[in-house]
Amino acid sequence: MKTDQLKGDQLRRSCDGAIFTDVRSEKNGGFNEIIGQQRAVEAIEFGMDINRDGYNIFALGPSGSGKTSIIRRFVEEKASAKPVPDDWCYVNNFQDQRKPRCIRLPAGKGKAFRTDMENMVSDVQRDIARALEEESYDKEKQSIAERFQQEQNKRLMDFKKKAGEKGYTIQRAPTGIIVIPLKDDGEPMSVEEFSTLPDKEQQAMREKGKELQQELNKVLQEIRTREKDTQNRLRELERDAVLGAVDHHLREMREKYEKNEGVMDYLDQVKEDLVENAGSIVSAQEHGDEQEQNPLVAMMAQHQEKVIERYKVNLIVDNSHTKGAPVIFEGDPSLQNLIGKVERQAQFGTLVTNYQMIKPGALHRANGGYLIIEALHLLRQPFAYQPLKQALKEKQIRIKEASELFTPITSAGLEPEPIPLDIKVIIIGNPMYYYLLFDLDEEFRELFNVKADFNTFMERNEENMKLYARFLRAHCQDEKWLPFENSGICRMVEYGSELVGDQTRLSTRFADICNLAREADFWARRDKKESIQHTHVQQAIDAREHRNNRLEDVIQETIKRGDIFIDVRGSRPGQVNGLSITSLGDYTFGRPSRITARTYVGKDGVINIDREVEMAGPIHNKGVLILAGYLNGKYGQQKPISLSASVVFEQLYEGVEGDSASSAELYALLSSLSGLPLKQNLAVTGSVNQHGYIQPIGGVTEKVEGFYDSCKAMDGLDGSQGVLIPKANVKNLMLRQEVVDAVKRGEFHIYPVETIDQGIGLLTGREAGDRQKDGTYPEGTVNSLVDGRLSEFARAWTKFRPDTSS
Repeated sequence: MKTDQLKGDQLRRSCDGAIFTDVRSEKNGGFNEIIGQQRAVEAIEFGMDINRDGYNIFALGPSGSGKTSIIRRFVEEKASAKPVPDDWCYVNNFQDQRKPRCIRLPAGKGKAFRTDMENMVSDVQRDIARALEEESYDKEKQSIAERFQQEQNKRLMDFKKKAGEKGYTIQRAPTGIIVIPLKDDGEPMSVEEFSTLPDKEQQAMREKGKELQQELNKVLQEIRTREKDTQNRLRELERDAVLGAVDHHLREMREKYEKNEGVMDYLDQVKEDLVENAGSIVSAQEHGDEQEQNPLVAMMAQHQEKVIERYKVNLIVDNSHTKGAPVIFEGDPSLQNLIGKVERQAQFGTLVTNYQMIKPGALHRANGGYLIIEALHLLRQPFAYQPLKQALKEKQIRIKEASELFTPITSAGLEPEPIPLDIKVIIIGNPMYYYLLFDLDEEFRELFNVKADFNTFMERNEENMKLYARFLRAHCQDEKWLPFENSGICRMVEYGSELVGDQTRLSTRFADICNLAREADFWARRDKKESIQHTHVQQAIDAREHRNNRLEDVIQETIKRGDIFIDVRGSRPGQVNGLSITSLGDYTFGRPSRITARTYVGKDGVINIDREVEMAGPIHNKGVLILAGYLNGKYGQQKPISLSASVVFEQLYEGVEGDSASSAELYALLSSLSGLPLKQNLAVTGSVNQHGYIQPIGGVTEKVEGFYDSCKAMDGLDGSQGVLIPKANVKNLMLRQEVVDAVKRGEFHIYPVETIDQGIGLLTGREAGDRQKDGTYPEGTVNSLVDGRLSEFARAWTKFRPDTSS
């Protein structure tokens, strides 16, 4: 079967610059189109519009596909039409200061509420001081105190008179007021004098003194009761004075925030606390001017100052300047950066905190809008992923310390009231992270029901090529690059096909496109040109390749020196040039490898030496096992296959993976069996199935160029060298112009093959031969020789096999 080689125009798809003339003549303007990601955009739009629990978004795609920039732009456009969410603040919980309360206010009102509270407390502090300094208040206070004092003195004097009549008096002692006996001269009797009295007289005096002490205790108890009543009257007096100073301020606040239930409840607590701490509030104001001059006064006033601070408002979310719904991109999604934190400060050798040290996280700032997170950054942070899921499930933001997540023992701290959460979270990551989370975390499936799958390519048609041109023009304007000529745009389009390895597709990895355009601008400016042309883009590609291909040059030099055995001329039995690729980060190159095969009588089948020494991966091993299926199916229909064979990649010291060398290994086996030598000026790539059909593989462009470079390095091209590739891979060829020109001049050849028979015919120069009606192959063909050798192996095995009858 004759196989025609490919022509030059089949080896890469060029671009006609005429289609870009209209694009370049369009008026300058912004470029807001999202190119080649219609499926992903529809998913994002659906995820943003559906208002149901669990419909958060995971955007997956490889790096450089524009996920982040597309999502941010798309989400910002959508968010601009959404309502601005409410403000949030924390205030003191006067009933339990460990549990601060949150208050929700309309957008922009949080700042006003904070200012109103500061002003009100300042005014109240002043007015309370004035009220407590009023002459009428002071007179009433003195009057109450004097009446009590007079009443107390009168009761004590009456009792003292009564006790005197019985020979006793009262006296203050460390234990209180006590009854003591009098001497005949009316002076109090000392302990020594009392002890000199006869025992009988002492006993009588003790009995009488005890009775009087009991009466005195009753009097003192009545005085204490009256003292409590007086203190209550004084407190009532102070309370009435303070309420008079506070009420009208609170009334104004209530009228302003009467529709906000949270504020109204808070103001009720503020009122009670202001009355309770009126004295401290006034003291704080009185000491204000003395603190700078007297450190002792400053220390004493510190507690009093805290009384004033307890009325401040901690505004943690201020949307006064927000337009539309907020869009927050959190680049460092740690636990505290996501859900917020409670800070602490050192004070007198210990760490203290309060509600004013509550700091918001990204969830607070994005509440009512959208939060965008990189999956890699999120999963790298300890203790961040689980609290994020918990917040989404509970629909509230609960600020926690990291220690609370992994130990039941926690230090005393604040427990801020949770804030209700209404948010759409968008996680961006490569497919590996999505599928790992989907398989290993059931909660992930419930919370992220929208998958926005970004593609790495789009169809290469005229419309999309023009979009490429508009995209480049917009970036030239934004980045201040030189404008692209039509030829430069053409080369960029061709580079887009090279990136994706397909003549019918264009890459959507616009990060790579922009990087190349930026470098092309550099070379154009160095060349002192006013526009970017084809040569400048090519210069940027060549310069980038030169920066990255050091290892490739080393390998080609090693082949040229003969340290790696590669033949590009002549013929050898059981030996073929296979093609493989090596990927080094952002650079991939092809290289030839010698594959050899030996066949002999036995029952071991095809032994893959690379597999036996554990240098081969599972896909490569599968490809080798398929060879046994092909040989048995094609040549074992009328006889048993008694074959042992070994195949190996010679001088390969790293692992081998993939099945793209399976056709080359089969050619080597067929050559060894038939005795026909294989042309070494031809290299082979392509996988094979059990029926002998050649299947497409990856990296075909790099593999062809790799063998071309080897042939060129080893004494140059002689016009006979070439490569056999799967016919299905023809559309994937985007060979560099040098290789295309060599093919056009007849110096290099590329043969598309569909079957093993086609390939073995090219490699041996002899027909493979079709099976005839009697099951044999035409004499002298490759298949006839292989079939004959296998028949000889079968007879030899029958003759020499071990006797197993015993």
